[in-house]
Amino acid sequence: MKKLFILCISLASLMSCDDNDNRKIVQDPKALPELKKDTSTIEIADLPILLDSTNYLIHPIGFYKTENRYKLGSYSSSSSDYDDGFGISVSRGGDVFSVNNLTNVSFQHIDSTELMPLTNKIIRITEMSFLKDVYKNSGKTVIIYEVRDFDTNNDQKLDYGDVRTLYISNIDGSNFTKLLPDFEDLREWKTILANNRLYFNSVEDTNKNCEFDKKDNMHYYTLDLNVSDFKPTEYFPLPKNKI
Repeated sequence: MKKLFILCISLASLMSCDDNDNRKIVQDPKALPELKKDTSTIEIADLPILLDSTNYLIHPIGFYKTENRYKLGSYSSSSSDYDDGFGISVSRGGDVFSVNNLTNVSFQHIDSTELMPLTNKIIRITEMSFLKDVYKNSGKTVIIYEVRDFDTNNDQKLDYGDVRTLYISNIDGSNFTKLLPDFEDLREWKTILANNRLYFNSVEDTNKNCEFDKKDNMHYYTLDLNVSDFKPTEYFPLPKNKI
């Protein structure tokens, strides 16, 4: 049975490959303004979580609106407490951890007091997965992240209307690397233990109609998890038409 240590957003029931069609992208992505930190929010950190079978703690970081200061997130036994984007909530069920409003993560070795932030970019992490089976199979310790890092619909915020992308890092948060080209929308990903590879695909708005639909191109990628450099390779599983 496949076991992953997963950190996923509380509205998991709304997160599926099919909801990609609701995401929008502006005609000229290069014209998007640079994201600025929301001054109406205050970042807060949740209590640390030990990555199972490892020596590393993660400290989830999120925010809450100052006008909603009494709705701080808290631990919960279910994933139905989504507070409309306010506060952090972390839910645990077996090996599954659900979170919302993750803006960053700090990493800490259990024998150290030093904490290392994952990134200094303005992003929203909607899912984190420690590849536990890969670790057991090969000793490779990596974490996969589903992230929103561009305001692709130009509404001045990062939310469900923006495309998802895929990142990877080492277990200590180092080498945080984006695996998809900008503005390609993540569809799904999986690991194959037999060859210790990560496979994932995405859709590109190739017809430039500001939506993702059946007329757009799908891209397929693979990443060798045995190597230290996180450099995915595009592959082409569909046969070419012969004339």
